[in-house]
Amino acid sequence: AQLEAYLWFRTRGRPFVTLKLAASLDGRTAAPDGSSQWITGHEARVDVHRLRAEVDGILVGAGTVRADNPSLDVRHVDGTNPTRVVLGVAPADAAVHPCIELSGPLPEVLDELARRGIVDLLVEGGAQVAADFHRHGLVNRYLIYLAPVLFGGDDGRPVFAGPGAATIDDVWRGQMTSVRHLGDDIAIEIRPQRPTIGGS
Repeated sequence: AQLEAYLWFRTRGRPFVTLKLAASLDGRTAAPDGSSQWITGHEARVDVHRLRAEVDGILVGAGTVRADNPSLDVRHVDGTNPTRVVLGVAPADAAVHPCIELSGPLPEVLDELARRGIVDLLVEGGAQVAADFHRHGLVNRYLIYLAPVLFGGDDGRPVFAGPGAATIDDVWRGQMTSVRHLGDDIAIEIRPQRPTIGGS
């Protein structure tokens, strides 16, 4: 298990991708006005920072940078900050700097990150970036933090942007490989039922 990301990198030539999502029980990541802090509790946030300290790189979209101005660093645990990657262009005064700014097709972005030595990549969103990685089959591991929160309607912001499966026969199915309690929240690790094709 400790060599999983390295072996993937060596055999496929691309980073091992973990997609991290945090959501309410009814599948929403933010209120209609965009407010989202904090859906999950302290223990879940500590777990995310532990994960950040373990990976080589962390990636978000420029829209998330503009909306939330995240620093994407390691604060709640001891560890080294990962290389920060923004899809698109981050504002000059954004907290994410210094960062790598990349654009283009996601497989090419992953190829470039591999050339820069990123073996293990954490994708933290937002909804469009998460959807793009998911739909291109580029996710090796999904890590979903579920909070005992209900927005109670369909106007909150969803985990994935854009249209989903049109029929039940087309839904993506995975395998739960672990479920952990983190305070009041639950962290669920899911792997694809079929091997990730890596966008090829």
